[in-house]
Amino acid sequence: MASLGDSDSVYSSVKDYYGKVLESTKDLKTSACTAGSAPHPIVRQIIGKVPQAVVGRFFGCGNPIPLGIEGKDVLDLGSGSGRDCYVAAALVGREGSVTGVDMTDEQLAIARENVDEFGKILGYAPKLRFVTGYIEKLEEAGVESESVDICISNCVINLSPNKRQVLEGVYGSLRTGGELYFSDMYADRELPESVRSNEVLRGEGMGGALFVRDFEQMAVDIGFARPRVLAVGRIVVHDPELQQMVGDANFYSITYRLFKVQESSADNGPFAAEYLGTIEGHKDKYELDVDHVFETGTPMRVDLGTAAILSSSWLARYFAVKPQANNSLKPAAQITPTETLLDRADQVATSGCGAAEQASTSCCAS
Repeated sequence: MASLGDSDSVYSSVKDYYGKVLESTKDLKTSACTAGSAPHPIVRQIIGKVPQAVVGRFFGCGNPIPLGIEGKDVLDLGSGSGRDCYVAAALVGREGSVTGVDMTDEQLAIARENVDEFGKILGYAPKLRFVTGYIEKLEEAGVESESVDICISNCVINLSPNKRQVLEGVYGSLRTGGELYFSDMYADRELPESVRSNEVLRGEGMGGALFVRDFEQMAVDIGFARPRVLAVGRIVVHDPELQQMVGDANFYSITYRLFKVQESSADNGPFAAEYLGTIEGHKDKYELDVDHVFETGTPMRVDLGTAAILSSSWLARYFAVKPQANNSLKPAAQITPTETLLDRADQVATSGCGAAEQASTSCCAS
């Protein structure tokens, strides 16, 4: 897919929108940056400790922060005021590190000036830094190759004029077994130039939203394992003029998981995977994606791709994966096509539950 307009003009537009136009979420004209489902209670508790100056300038569209990341090195693309970085810094602890990359000076200033205050709340100085740079040029921003365990991003990649370059850079920065765990905006069709070039829609991310099929194919072409969907929510356009402009196009907040693992093996399975229950906050079960929810201590048949993720990624210490000796387990779950998940999100939105609910949960679940 072609880049979104001239890169310099896109950068300038986005910088102005997030640095000067938006003062808080009250200034938004869509639900794009408020469409995420409720964070995990552990994450909510940490957010309550993050300085208000940081939280007040948060414009994410999901909750792309996994638990169980103690000691890991985390990278946040388009970290903004830094809220997700602050949360991640608490989760990785003293031994882990968090780096936020952003191009907007106003946002970076807020992120940097509150680190010491947060360290006092944590009781130690976190390895938390914010660097100026473009998410398409991670090496120039000081992010070394194969130095990251988990890359997160919250409603930012859609703002990039070159999304392939972003994904390629992330792939290169991840260690083998690493993951890009992120929420972003997507469309259910190709968007006309009038939508892609509108400054408000571009600023709120919808103008740059990729068609889901294009994105998933791009990720696989770069080398990631098959994309896994963790959550889907419908995005609502509030402004009447913008509603008319987008026409029949529908937009969604999707939390994807992209793993840097090889989905191949001399043993083609079948495999049995057992979750050990050792991730704090996920004692009884662990949701890998909408199709794979593992109950603690209960073996579950999985296909080769899922076995590769659970045995070769950063999640490996939390799972026991081995060839299945018999056929006593239920057949492996099939990955639900993303288009089907979008349809479910539409049903949830039209039933009155709102855009913030996940396609994988029941209506109006908390």
